[in-house]
Order: sequence, then C-alpha cells, then structure tokens
Amino acid sequence: MTPLGLLAVALLIVIGGVLALRLHPFVVLITAAFAVALLAPRAPGAEISAGEIVAQGFGKTALDVGIVIALASILGACLAAAGGARRIVESIQRLVGERNTPLALLLAGFVLGIPMFAETVFYLLLPLARAAWERTGRGYLLGVLAIVAGATMTHSLVPPTPGPLFVADALGVPMATMIGVGLVVGAVAALAGFAYARWADARWPLAPTASQEPDAERPAPARTSMPPLWAALLPILLPIVLISFESIGQATPHVLPPAADALLRVVGEKNVALALAALAAIGVLASSGSGLDRLRATLGEAVTEAGSIILVIGAGGALGATLRQAGLAELSRGLVFGEGLALVPVGWLVTALIRVAQGSATVAMITAAGVMAPLVAAGGEAIHPVYVAIAIGCGSKMGMWMNDSGFWVVARMSGMTEAQTLRSASVMVAIEGTVGLLATLALAAARPGL
Repeated sequence: MTPLGLLAVALLIVIGGVLALRLHPFVVLITAAFAVALLAPRAPGAEISAGEIVAQGFGKTALDVGIVIALASILGACLAAAGGARRIVESIQRLVGERNTPLALLLAGFVLGIPMFAETVFYLLLPLARAAWERTGRGYLLGVLAIVAGATMTHSLVPPTPGPLFVADALGVPMATMIGVGLVVGAVAALAGFAYARWADARWPLAPTASQEPDAERPAPARTSMPPLWAALLPILLPIVLISFESIGQATPHVLPPAADALLRVVGEKNVALALAALAAIGVLASSGSGLDRLRATLGEAVTEAGSIILVIGAGGALGATLRQAGLAELSRGLVFGEGLALVPVGWLVTALIRVAQGSATVAMITAAGVMAPLVAAGGEAIHPVYVAIAIGCGSKMGMWMNDSGFWVVARMSGMTEAQTLRSASVMVAIEGTVGLLATLALAAARPGL
C-alpha cells in the first residue's frame, strides 16, 4: 500500500473511532498505529517487526515528554487548589481596574492556560464572569468569551500543555523556541478573538440563566487562603525562565563562567525545570493551610489525569513513527511548493480538517504532527519547524462544534444554547485560528530561519 493510502487508513480509523464509535483516543490512535505498521510494505530481511515499530514510537514519545506532562499536571492542580489562580485573577483585575474585568479574564486565561488545561481554566474563571455581571448587569457574554479567547490559545501553542509539547517534540522544535513564538502568536490571536467578543457582546447581550447548574459538571473548589502573587506566579514563570536561559546559554557559549554555565544546563533542562516548578507549586499548596489530606488528594488526581494523557500522547507518537516508517515523506513530492513556507498553511489545513471531522483539538494536533513531521524533515531548512508547529496549534482552533466536548462545556456552563455558542464562541475561536495562521506566516516570511 502506498504512503497516501496508509495515511487515508490512519485518518479513517482516527476520525471514525472518535466520531462514530466514541472510543477513547488512546484506543483509536494505537489501533491506527498498528494498522499502518502492519499494512506498510516491509523491506526484505527487515529485522524490526511491526509491533516493535509501534512500541519504539510509543516509548520514544513517553521518554521525551512523559515526565514533563506529569509534572505540568501536578503544577496546575496544586496551583488551582492553593488559590493561586484566584490570586492571579484578582491581581490582574486590580491592575486593569474593575471596569476592565473582561480584559482581566482574558489575561488570566492566557496566563493560566500555560500550566492548566483549558477546561480547568474555564471552570475556575467562569464564576468571576458571572459575579461581574451581577455587579454591573452587562458584559456577561464578553466575560465568558474572554476566558475562552485567552485560555484556548496558550493551551494549543505554549508548552508544557500536552498538545504543543507533543507537536514541538515531533517536529524537533526546542521548547524555549516553541514557548517564545507560541506566546507571541497566541497574544496576537487572543487579542483578535477579544475584539470579536466585544462585538458579539454588543450585538447579542447575554445574561446567566436560572437553569445553569455549574456544580453538576464539577464541584466548586474549596476556598483556601490565597498565596501572595509572587508565589502564585513562581510555578508558572520558573520553567519558562529556566528553559529560556538554558537555550540562550547554548546559543552563546563561553559567556558565563563554566560553573554557572554547567548549572544552567542542568536546571534549564525541561524535565528538571518542570520538576522544580512542580515542587514550587506543591510548596504553595502545602503552605496554604489545606492540610496533608488535601495535598495527597490533589497529587493523586493530577497523576491519574496525567497518566491518561501520556497514554494518548504516546499512542500519537507511535502513529507518527509508523507513518514515517511507511515513507510518508514521499507525499511532499506530490505537493505544489511542498516545502518551505508552504508547509505552514499545509500543516494548518491538515489540522483544521482533522479537528472539524472528529472534534478533539488535542487529537487533531497529535495526528497532524504525525502527518507533518516527515514532510518537515523532507522540506529541508527553508524555514524553522517552529512555524509549522505553531500553525498546527492554530489549525486546531477551527471547527469548534457539536462533536467537540469543549463546545458543550462552554455552552452548558455559560447557559448558552447551541446556536448562541456557535455564533459566539465557535466563530471567535475560528477567528483566532485564522489570525494565528496569518501571524505565523508573517513571522516566517520575516525570520524564516529564526
């Protein structure tokens, strides 16, 4: 079977398994990986079996990102349980003024989307949007959309959240580079989404409905004494700073004294940097007066959630490995301008199509990364692979509709109907994805090699 045929089989399994059968993404992705490995033509005398190809792809991915995902899950869970998220929101609100609460929610969502899952950020911040409406009687839809606009972009563009972390690893993008470009493009896209949110709020004003039952979806977190702002921000900023400094140190060797350079290389390594950040978050929770039982429960839930994500990410890595082994890079010869800058919109479009078809942004990013990695490798060094990685993240914003669990979270928790959610949140997120692509293309044209 040709590489194009194998790709079609993989996409059929992924889309059909998630959309039609509603199977767990791990089951779907690992099944697709085995199917591709078994159907791919084998070279005579090949020493490695189809099962070993799948296992090696899974193992390499878990080796590269497994620890980081687990530590990031611990970081986000502890920060939320300690009241750090509320401290960040209230501090931003004081900075911009109560009249600008929607802007505070946008900034808070953008910051908290780095270590936390977007769904968690929405649960945490939605009561603040509701409280602002109760005080002013206006701007509820704007507050809801501001949360989504901020959190959804960092969730898909900035590690250590699983999607961008996996894409960066699959395409060989250094984490510091992915963080930096992701923050820039994410900020531009989030501001575009916020502009649409203001227009939508003025056109279709919304009020919370009595039928809303947010606690039916998730119990409200226990109230704790909030940590100081520096302690709330420390677990978020620490890994970004350490990883960035380590990257700068590698680019400018012999600038620092040898001892300082050696130390920076140790603490700036992604696993160590996230371990230090997770320890800081655990310390924030431990000092919040929550008690040892709360700490144990929070860590247990975080590790359990991370385990499921690592299985999905590992299965996505296995699928990517089998597609590379099957010779998917040959597809680039069939593309017009199939290298260089053209790979950016190709990566965006591939991800968007998969997202629209099966609903999950993370599954779309994982699948698209497996498709694009061989093409990026075959495309030479015309542009830095970070631009393709960012385009994949932006493409995952397209097609937020009824087959997406996030669509229902936003609709049910905010009290919107399906039609209201489609014309507000879905359109806004699509605008963000499109603006993100344009910003990525502009950066790639201006600084192709970064």
